[in-house]
Amino acid sequence: MKAFVKAALFAGAAWSAIPAMAQAQTTAAEDTGVVEELVVTARRREESLKDVPVAVSAISGERLAATGAVDLTTLQQSTPNTTVQVARGSNSTLISFIRGVGQQDPLWGFEPGVGLYIDDVYVARPQGAVLDIFDIERVEVLRGPQGTLYGRNTIGGAIKYVTAKIEGDPELKLRGAVGSYDQRDFVASAKARVNDMVGVGLTWATFNRDGFGKNLNTGAEHYNKDVSAARATLEFTPTEDLFFRLAGDIVTDRSNPRHGHREVPGLNILGQPVPTAVVLDDVYDTRAGSGDYNKVETRGVSFLGEWNVSDAITLKSISAYRAGETEGTIDFDNEPFAYLDIPAKYNDHQFTQELQLLYTGDRMQGVFGLYYLNATAAGAFDTVLGGANLTVASAGYVDTESWSAFGDLSFDVTEAFKVSVGGRFTRDEKTGQVFRANYLGLRSPIFGNNQAVLVPAAGVGAPYLTNFTNSKTFEKFTPRVSASYDLNEDLTGYVSYSKGFKSGGFDMRADTSLTPDSREGYDPETVDSFEGGLKGYFFDRRLTLNSAVFYAKYKDQQVTLQTPVVVGTAVRIASQVLNVGKSHMYGAELEGSAVLTDALRANFSVGYIKAEFDEYQALNPVTGQIEDFADSRVFQNTPEWNGSVNLTYTHDLGDHGSISFIPSASYRSSFSMFEVPSILDQDGYWLVDASVVWTSADDKYRVGLHGKNLTEEEYRIGGYNFPGGTFGNSITAYYGPPRTVTLSLEAKF
Repeated sequence: MKAFVKAALFAGAAWSAIPAMAQAQTTAAEDTGVVEELVVTARRREESLKDVPVAVSAISGERLAATGAVDLTTLQQSTPNTTVQVARGSNSTLISFIRGVGQQDPLWGFEPGVGLYIDDVYVARPQGAVLDIFDIERVEVLRGPQGTLYGRNTIGGAIKYVTAKIEGDPELKLRGAVGSYDQRDFVASAKARVNDMVGVGLTWATFNRDGFGKNLNTGAEHYNKDVSAARATLEFTPTEDLFFRLAGDIVTDRSNPRHGHREVPGLNILGQPVPTAVVLDDVYDTRAGSGDYNKVETRGVSFLGEWNVSDAITLKSISAYRAGETEGTIDFDNEPFAYLDIPAKYNDHQFTQELQLLYTGDRMQGVFGLYYLNATAAGAFDTVLGGANLTVASAGYVDTESWSAFGDLSFDVTEAFKVSVGGRFTRDEKTGQVFRANYLGLRSPIFGNNQAVLVPAAGVGAPYLTNFTNSKTFEKFTPRVSASYDLNEDLTGYVSYSKGFKSGGFDMRADTSLTPDSREGYDPETVDSFEGGLKGYFFDRRLTLNSAVFYAKYKDQQVTLQTPVVVGTAVRIASQVLNVGKSHMYGAELEGSAVLTDALRANFSVGYIKAEFDEYQALNPVTGQIEDFADSRVFQNTPEWNGSVNLTYTHDLGDHGSISFIPSASYRSSFSMFEVPSILDQDGYWLVDASVVWTSADDKYRVGLHGKNLTEEEYRIGGYNFPGGTFGNSITAYYGPPRTVTLSLEAKF
């Protein structure tokens, strides 16, 4: 806590010097360009970023395109204290952490800790959620609990993918890209107002690339990309007070399975070295034998209705349905033989309905609403242990029905001093069904091996390890309160308190033959977050700075553990989701943009976080007792330091347009993949990118050359840790992209 106070005092001292500097240089900076004012919808209404008492990063679609951004994972390089990555063993499953809170386990029924929203529609499952960047207005990252207005699973924060309304003249936009590893991308989008009332938008995209490596066993591409996507939008404005939008989207990912890279030599079931299970020189290569088929498809449709009842009141309805299927395999051992293979399939669907009332008065603004979700997430996977000729089959589903009521009211006490009070009551009803069984043979009947023989669960008098259905209800009220003060027309300070809540559930890997109490599921987790910040413009708006300091208490943290259980003379491993205890996090964040000269602009960010466990209750396999391991456990995917700097130098070519040079660098300090440190942990690293972009004078044509990871940094983004001969000593890692160069061309008609 002392370190947190020191950080806050240091930040305050640094800020206190800036207004005086800005005032002294006001006259000299006139008429030389200003930083663009950003408008966000973090509080479900349009506001200037400076006026929002929330730590928000907003990145425009133009900026993302200019830097050659490919998908949402680019947010990790420019957003403080944020991890956004492709989940281990997948091509398009998303994992996100904000300020130490998130969820690495993408198994069905285990909900993420960072909420993803597409145009205010909550996306419940992470499969297919690594959204490619196209046809986008901006992305907003809201840090800290957002439980009042965004409700479901925003205990760490929220990521909003915002598309633009159909406005202006008809437009056809074509964008293509070619690059390293035979990259071939194409995006075509069209939008037009059919008449004063009707607007139509259509987008089709395909993203293709050969693999960064090869499957040396089958010859297939490894780390390749084969994604197609489409989006259609119909807007109807019958009167100036009524607006309707019907939108649909579909994304299909047929990229080959991503099996990872073996980090240590293999062992057989007797603990003896396997001559063929060696560490390959190229981190993108594999020798996996579990298969090369993979398909992920997600699709959705939403309907938005807005009615401006009066100048003060707007009613809004958001209805949406989303569904998806996943089929693939992960070869954990990275060998032709099935030491540890995991074929898997998931499917999910969700219906959501949200009703909002927005009020805007002279001194009062507010949002009030009701929210309903009905969702099912289901799946199955085999754990194939070829050395023992054994397969553990797991299957099940989780049904979730959720209701909530929320409100957030802001009041202007004076012209400069404003307070905001909000809260949300949530009730979740969940039903989980879990099945788990042992079979002799490689793969179970669920995955096509009808010759597999069921092995009765030892010592429990039942044919299955797990076979139960259970239901639980979780309720919580999550308040939020904030106060802001305009120090002057360009500088605002704020303080806030908010509570985040993520409901409990049922472990889809539960083995009730080893841990009978796992049928009861796990409890909710909560975060209490305290935050203070300063936001403002300086030097005649040539510089903008947004800062925040925070302190949070994390309670009943949900963690996936591998618990050893003694059965007779043997030791077996039970996977469990447990509420391990308590922790705290504190840190600071700073983001800014600056107009250095008429031709040179800069964007920069820095984040610091200290996250520590206060209590971590787990089984000690040596003593057989539940003990506190807080001193030896760490937060996963949470580097202590992270930062970025991005420069844009633009040279005016007159009638020939303009050319921009955009170098950037980002840094992440060392971090752990899991709560228990291991050889998979990643050291600190820098990523260096650069783009050169030519834009025509009429802004209709653009050519860009984009280089990513120019220093060829080799860094891990995920991994699996299954040591020992039973699992083939399968310690595998997944790596971020190598150096790539892309040429992009865009034309507007």
